[in-house]
Formats: sequence, C-alpha cells, structure tokens
Amino acid sequence: MRLQEKTRRISRVVAATRLALGAILCAGITSPGLAESSVPDLADLTLEQLGNVVVTSVSRREERLIEAPASIFVINADDIRRSAAQTLPEALRLAPNLNVARTSAAGYVVSARGFSSGLGNKMLVLQDGRILYSPLYSGVFWDAQDVVLEDVERIEVISGPGTTLWGANAVNGVINIITRSAAQTQGAMVSLGAGDRSRINTLRYGTELGEHGSLRFYGRLTEHEGTSRQDGTALVDAAERAQAGFRGDWTVRQDAITVQGDAYRARIDQTTGGFRDLEGANLIGRWTRSFQDGSSLRVQGYYDRVERDQPGAVREKLDIADAEIHHALRPHGAHRVLWGGGYRNADSKTEEIPFAPAFLPRSRTLQSWHLFAHDEIALTPTVDLTLGLKVEHNSYTGAEVLPNARLAWRLSWERMVWLAATRAVRAPSRVDREFHSMGISPTTVRGGPEFQSEIAEVLEIGYRAQASPGFSYSLTVFHHWYDRLRSFEPLPAGGGLEIRNRMEGTAHGAEAWGTYRVSDDFRLSAGAVFQRMQLRLEPGSLSAGGVAVQGNDPDHWITMRASWDLSSRHELDVAVRHVGDLPDPAVPAYTAVDARLGWRVTRPLELSVSVKNAFDHSHPEFGPFPSRPEFARTIFFKALWRPGATR
Repeated sequence: MRLQEKTRRISRVVAATRLALGAILCAGITSPGLAESSVPDLADLTLEQLGNVVVTSVSRREERLIEAPASIFVINADDIRRSAAQTLPEALRLAPNLNVARTSAAGYVVSARGFSSGLGNKMLVLQDGRILYSPLYSGVFWDAQDVVLEDVERIEVISGPGTTLWGANAVNGVINIITRSAAQTQGAMVSLGAGDRSRINTLRYGTELGEHGSLRFYGRLTEHEGTSRQDGTALVDAAERAQAGFRGDWTVRQDAITVQGDAYRARIDQTTGGFRDLEGANLIGRWTRSFQDGSSLRVQGYYDRVERDQPGAVREKLDIADAEIHHALRPHGAHRVLWGGGYRNADSKTEEIPFAPAFLPRSRTLQSWHLFAHDEIALTPTVDLTLGLKVEHNSYTGAEVLPNARLAWRLSWERMVWLAATRAVRAPSRVDREFHSMGISPTTVRGGPEFQSEIAEVLEIGYRAQASPGFSYSLTVFHHWYDRLRSFEPLPAGGGLEIRNRMEGTAHGAEAWGTYRVSDDFRLSAGAVFQRMQLRLEPGSLSAGGVAVQGNDPDHWITMRASWDLSSRHELDVAVRHVGDLPDPAVPAYTAVDARLGWRVTRPLELSVSVKNAFDHSHPEFGPFPSRPEFARTIFFKALWRPGATR
C-alpha cells in the first residue's frame, strides 16, 4: 500500500509538471505588454514613498500607514515572496503581532492577544471582502483556507478590536487579505515547488478583456505529508487539495467592477473514519463609484458554499449569502463620514454521524443585519477624533451595540500618537447554543439555550514613527476587560455539562516592531509581543477544565528577519522565531530558524531553496503530549516562471 500511495503521488506531481511545462511553452509567445506588474518592496522605498503607503483596514478607506490609529502591521507581496512560507498561515507568521501555531499537516491556530485554541473565535479574517469565519463555532477552519501567495498584494493585520467597522467577532484582531487586481497579474505564471514534506504547483494566466477590463484564472494543487509524534510514530494527517478560480476587473470612468470566485476540494487523512473531505465554492461581486466631490459608493455581495465531512466530529453543508453597501462622504471640511449597512444569511445543515456530537436542531438559518456610522473629525490640523457606532442584530441575542472612539495626534509628518477605546462582542455560535455530545463520553456536554455574547472592553495607546529614511517602528500598549466568557458548568444530578457565560478576566501587554534598512542591500526587522492573561471563574462557577478551556497562550514571542541582496540576481533571507512555553497543556518554548536563498536566473525565471527549522531536529507547537505532532527540519525547492516579466 505504501508503494502504491507513493506511486500515485509521484504520478500526480509528474502530471502537474507536464501541465505546467506545456503552459510555459504556450506562454512563451506572451508579449512583454502582458508582463506581470511588479509591487515595490517597502524596505526599498524612500522616506516620502514609505509615508505614502496606504492601508484600508483601520478606517475602511485608503489612508497613510503612518496615520492609521491602530496596531496594524502590513505584510507586503515581497515579504511573502522572500519568505519560506508555503501556506497562508505560514505567511501570517510574518506579522509580529500574530501568534501562529501549527497543529497538524494542514491545521493551524492563529490568534492575537490570547485565546489560542482549536476553537479560537475572536479573530475576524477576510479575503477580498469575504468573511472566512464559520457560524458553526465563530472561528476559521484553517484547513479549508488557501490562496495563491503570488497573487497577494498585501495582508493587513490589526491586533485589537475592529467590531465597529467589521462586526462582531473582530474582538482581538482583524486579518484582511487583499489580492492583486487582474490588471496587475497579466501574462502567464507557473510555480512549481517540491520538498521532502510537501508539493505545491500553481498555474495562472491573465489577459486583457477589451479596453477597460482584465481577467485572470488559476489552478493549484497542494500535497502535505503526514506528521509524526516525538517518538517517531507517524500521525495520520496527510493532506491534499485542488483549487481553481478567477478574477475579473473593469474600470470605466468613475466606476470600478470586480467579479471573482474560487472552488476547491480537499482530503485530509485522519485516524477516525478514514478521511476528512472538504469542498467549497464562492462568488463575489463588487461595484464602486467615485464622485467628483470626493465621495464614493460601494456595493458588494457574495455567495459562499462550504461542505465539511469530518468523521467523528461534524458533517455540515453551509450556504452563506452576504450583501452590504457603504457610502463615504465629506459633508463639511472637518468631517469625513462613512456609513452603511448589510445583511447576512447563513443556512447551516448538519447530518447525524453515529457516535459523534450533534447539533440540535440539525438545520439552522442564522440571519444578521447591521447599520453603522463612522465619523473622522479634524479637531485641529494635527488632531483627529474618530467616533464610530455599529448596531448589529443576530438570531441569538438580538441587537448588539458596538461603539468606538479613537484619537490621533500627528506630532509631525512622520510621528503619531493614538488612543482608542472600544466595546466589542463575540456573538454566540451554534456550538454555544445547539451543541450536544450525545453521550459519546462519560460526561455529556450540551449548548446553553441562554448563552449570551462574550464582551470585551478595550483601551489602547500607540506610537508610530518614521525616525529616519531607513528606520521605522511601532509600539502599542493594551488592556482588555473580558466578561461573560464561555464556561462549562455542571448540571444537577450528574446531568453533564452546559455551556454558559461564567468566566471573566483581563489581558494586558505590549506589542512592538521595527524595520531598519542598514544599506541598500541589507535590511533588518524585528518584533516582540509580551502579554499576560488573568482569567477567573465567577463566584459559584464550577466550570470543567477551569480557565484553560479558553486557550493556551505563550506570554511572549519574538521574531527577527534579515534580508540580503547578495547581488542583482541573488538574495538571502533568514527569519528567527522564538515562542515562549505554553502552560496548559504544557508545550516547551522553541526557537525556529528559517532561511531562503533565491536566484533570478533570467528575468522570467526565479529559483529558490528554503529550509525551515534549520537548527532544530524537531519541536511541538501546540497540543497535549504525547499525541501532538512535532515538526521537523524541511527543505523546499521552487521554480517560478513568468514569461514576459520585466523585473
């Protein structure tokens, strides 16, 4: 069987390689005019250019990064290209304000400011405006997420609440993945990657559509070998995935239209029941009109279909329809107003699995709508006050009020101090209200019919500066007060456990990062997060598992990166990541070193080799001993071919 499985995988890689090589031959006639647009490296920008780098996640409009009043870090396209990242969660490790722990061949835990767990539910993740979290548990199934990393323009990572603009569940952070327009990805691109633990092959082609439009489409195959325990015992968690998609963009005078979609199918090995099968498809449409007076109107809608068949856990079919409208205007010179609303319908259908947990009722339609207003007021030429309010209504708890206030003081063109006060909530999910373990374990667990939204009240103060043309840094101090956190309370007469809101506590800490361009050829960057969580049960609570059920977090992590341009054709990048130990279950601290050596053979062809965990035989990152996996040293070779490329 092992030989047959290896033969099958090798045949699949060979077939993908033949397809890619055929595409290269066809794309060889691509004209230089269809060359892929380049995105400049932030580290190569001048002080003036760097000051004009824009972000959109803080105020849902374009603004200079130096003036964005939030703890935001931007992962740009060149950061991703020069890293050893092969998957989206690995690319997120580039953000120093995120804690990313790998849990299996395809599984990850991603968090900011605490609450790291397999059921983590306080991060809101978006990709081109589509929300990725599941209403089943209010978190993201990272084993179901993938993106062509070469198509990512930037990833904006906010640590701290963003509920007023982005909605409930953006309690501890927002991850906004923004891909390049079709006009920026013209011509052909073939990416072939293979290593001792994974294989990733991507084919993409972009073309013009008339005078005003552009289109791209892609196909992608990925395979990840299974992991092993500390004693060398193989774990059954190998994963394979096929994904395809397209994006079209049209610009006619003051109107911009985008239509894009993806479809995927994945299979993940597991010890219970054989395979975890995942399928999904989505379609997004977006129209934006810009007016001469500086105002704009944006309408977006999308449909998302997800199917998850996970033996021993859940079998669900989920259909989400989402629509929203935003209107930005400037009624007076001192005001910049954004207001709008939206509606979301999530139709979740679960099926009975023998000896597995269930959701009762089996099917549930969850509806939500929201209205919000956001006003940026220029108090003085250097001081801005932002006031925001969102009212979001959900099927479980009704209306939730989400206010926010931010004050930004520009000390100079390149320095800013900001303060923020926010109320955020995490709305109930189906797990909180409708979960039933059906007696598969000695203790039955059921959802609480009265479970309410978890609450966070947050204060932040930050300072951001461009101290010199080559040195920039950011510092944020935060304090969170949490109330009505999820707990598992015993029922009378041995009736099992019920999910309730009997936990509270605080979290506080500091986040800092900076970048220093030593010379035109040598750049350094570093970041660190120090945090302390103090959770406690309310008086009278006897919650099973205590406060550990909310997650398992290090009290610090530190990242460092060095990038050398060895010559006009050669580049070397080294990243060091240190993560403190986890308390319960105990996971020892570890330090990992990743490195990548790139060689631009010709303008169209780039070769690279990367090594992960270079100086450590293996280490665990999450989960209880001895069942947790350990991640060993790996090597990965990649060839990137872009016919017609001019850079």
